[in-house]
Amino acid sequence: MGSSSGPEDFSVLVLASDLGVDARPFLTQSDRDNEEERWHDCPSYLDEDFSDLEALQFFRLERGFDKAGNRIFRIVGKYFPAVVINGERLKRYIFHKISTEIPEGPYCIVYMHSTVQKEDNSPGLTILRWIYEELPSDFKGRLQVLYFIHPGLKSRLVFATLGRFFLSGGLYWKIKYVSRLQYLWDDIKKGELEIPEFVKEHDNVLEHRPLTDYGIEPDPHHLTEIPNMSCSFARYDAGWAAREYRS
Repeated sequence: MGSSSGPEDFSVLVLASDLGVDARPFLTQSDRDNEEERWHDCPSYLDEDFSDLEALQFFRLERGFDKAGNRIFRIVGKYFPAVVINGERLKRYIFHKISTEIPEGPYCIVYMHSTVQKEDNSPGLTILRWIYEELPSDFKGRLQVLYFIHPGLKSRLVFATLGRFFLSGGLYWKIKYVSRLQYLWDDIKKGELEIPEFVKEHDNVLEHRPLTDYGIEPDPHHLTEIPNMSCSFARYDAGWAAREYRS
């Protein structure tokens, strides 16, 4: 390392990674693009075990298509146990599903909001936005429409007032509200996707008492309050359930 120079002098290049420093600021734009592609091409969630989430069936690919030819992904909000699954694992699971199951071409999402309880079944609008924004642009572009089944008054107000700020413009305009199953059949033939029984029962309640979903009429069967015991993970113990029904 002296000051003399000669034919045997050499240079040492110290990489940022050798110092434990983030090297991304030193990358060219093409290097950053390649790094982003490799991140999506070699995800860590492909080998993760999601059998517990698969058993819940809250997010699955259906065999059918809507009338526009879009493959159907079904989401049942009531089946999602938000109290035991954090946003990071939910994101990895969704990425795993779309990476391994979604076929080429356009697709749609049918989201069933029937009897969803915010504190038990909703991961939060911020987390959903974060997951959507992290999706590769190809998947976002191929999503044609999101059918929102049985939206309540609160859901409509939230999306009407905050949707444009929290959701990308493309996704915001792809949401189609469907207040009754009979209107869904205008876009999807019967038999193209499986409708859970509790969704049909809730639809019948709304048909006979159309203001129930807006909180103006009481729900005589309390369908909006019954917790889904199949995916409660011991959250609803006897004491908690008793307090819920007494309130």
